[in-house]
Amino acid sequence: MKNTTLCYIEKDDKYLMLHRVKKVNDMNHDKWIGVGGKFEDGESPEDCLLREVKEETGLILKRFSYRGIVTFVSNVCETEYMHLFTATEYEGEMQSCDEGELVWVPKTDIEKLNLWEGDKVFFRLLDESKNFFSLKLRYEGEELAETVVTRY
Repeated sequence: MKNTTLCYIEKDDKYLMLHRVKKVNDMNHDKWIGVGGKFEDGESPEDCLLREVKEETGLILKRFSYRGIVTFVSNVCETEYMHLFTATEYEGEMQSCDEGELVWVPKTDIEKLNLWEGDKVFFRLLDESKNFFSLKLRYEGEELAETVVTRY
């Protein structure tokens, strides 16, 4: 079981997206995702979020919201608990990322990107409400087999 964070930074009705094209043996290769990563020992979700965003983008988050937890269950990978955030204020200069290309993508164009099917579900949840949610996504290989949403 692993814990990760993922953040969608917002600006001018766009999300900062990471096109994962640089890492070798990357299960997210050629997918578009937010920024984030794995917890280090002793980190809270917020600690991990701030560190990962700084490492991947060079930006320091000033205002962010904890939006939900996404549980990924798979027949090929260990269970993952992803702590999902959005951010609206930051400072610093964006740098290049060693995991892929960082691009500001209009929210209206997100669904056109090469996304995991489950990501489309939590994008809809982010758009529909500011309330916290829990989302369970069960994959069989790369196919989304089950979706369970609990809203708070």
